[in-house]
Amino acid sequence: MSGPSHNPHTRAIAQFIAQIQYEDIPEEVIGRIKLLILDSLGCAIYGSDLEWSRILRSTLGKLDVTKACRVWGTPELLSAPHAALVNGTLIQSFELDDVHRQGVLHVGAVTLPPLLAVTEIRPGLSGRDFLRAAVAGYEIGPRVGKCMGPQHIGQGWHSGATVGVFSAVSGAAAALRLTGDQAVHALGIAGTQAAGLMAAQYGAMVKRMHAGRAAQSGLYGALLAEAGLTGITDVFESPYGGFCTTFSRSNDRFNLDELSWELGRQWETMRISLKFYSCVGSNHTTLDAIRMMQAQTPFGPDDIASIVVHGSHVTVEHVGWRYAPQGLTSAQLNLPFCVATLLLEGDVFVDQFTDDVVDDPQRIELSRKVTVVEDPAITARGSNYRHMVRVEVRLKDGSKLEQTIEAPRGSEASFASETDIVQKFEKLATHTLGAVKADTVVNAVLGADKLARADEIARALGSG
Repeated sequence: MSGPSHNPHTRAIAQFIAQIQYEDIPEEVIGRIKLLILDSLGCAIYGSDLEWSRILRSTLGKLDVTKACRVWGTPELLSAPHAALVNGTLIQSFELDDVHRQGVLHVGAVTLPPLLAVTEIRPGLSGRDFLRAAVAGYEIGPRVGKCMGPQHIGQGWHSGATVGVFSAVSGAAAALRLTGDQAVHALGIAGTQAAGLMAAQYGAMVKRMHAGRAAQSGLYGALLAEAGLTGITDVFESPYGGFCTTFSRSNDRFNLDELSWELGRQWETMRISLKFYSCVGSNHTTLDAIRMMQAQTPFGPDDIASIVVHGSHVTVEHVGWRYAPQGLTSAQLNLPFCVATLLLEGDVFVDQFTDDVVDDPQRIELSRKVTVVEDPAITARGSNYRHMVRVEVRLKDGSKLEQTIEAPRGSEASFASETDIVQKFEKLATHTLGAVKADTVVNAVLGADKLARADEIARALGSG
């Protein structure tokens, strides 16, 4: 094992994973992690019967002989790695899940699948063990994302798939109670499996699977390190072929200090946002701005002359392209299309995105009136404000409306209430699980600290 001077940041993360105790976690963080977990599980259950989910479930089900872990929202069992792959895909299946905006990461989608798989293949973990390990995963991935900065996704990497492996392996490693040395190797094994291309956002079903692959890679990393397989011991620091140098294509376009700064004292879990629109997080501030303007000055789609969204460079690159029908994934990521959806439908949730709307001429025509442009002043404010927008609406009567939004509804600055989150879960889960079983999941997650066995949560997630 290399000394601390060789891998100080990797070592600090590994020690955190190995040493974190439930009693060390502030009460507000425990309260928040329960709500974040519940939200992710609702997203997964809703996604369990979507087309891409069915393809994955059917294909992997034909490969497995040993089936020990539940596929959430279904009666099916798969092997632990395949369950992690499918369940991560389910959480990310319909652009409904959480996001750490500074780290550019959907944290629950990569942390929870390998962690709940561990509770099933290693029964005996308590609810407090589960929450402790979840916090480890929710803390580390966002820090890696902050280290890499928003340019990571701007360069074409899908951060959920690349950065996500570190949340996945951290939660699984903490659940397995790996030592500090084992956790160093687990991080190195996970890091070398990182991959994911942003071009998948243009209509490809595989974009939904990126989180699942990261979740699977994290599970492999933790289990293999536990068994003695060695990994890259300076996975973050290595000047040649390390995660940071390779994925930034540089020796300086990343900040290693973000990895372990105030680790265990400043809690990234508290900076994770939830979605109340069924579309990519970059779109939410604009949708909030339009709703706010409509509340002050009522207008509809027929009143619009033009809309200009001024945002960060990442917003322009990620969601601001000219819309063309390429599938639901592309529709949910495209900002002009989502603006048109809000104006025509009054909401942007699951009912507004079905296969037949992808080439809806009304939405496409209205989306042509929406332009997304970079505001260098917003870009200069950095990753904390990457979703900030200034929206200008010009109406056909000649009037002009303007609204600036720094962070959306459900963000860390304006987090949702427990009631709002439970209602969202019930909306997403009840049609699959039924009201009684959905209520069982809510009670198990919100009362996780009192569970003798954490695999009760996994059992509650199976249907039938």
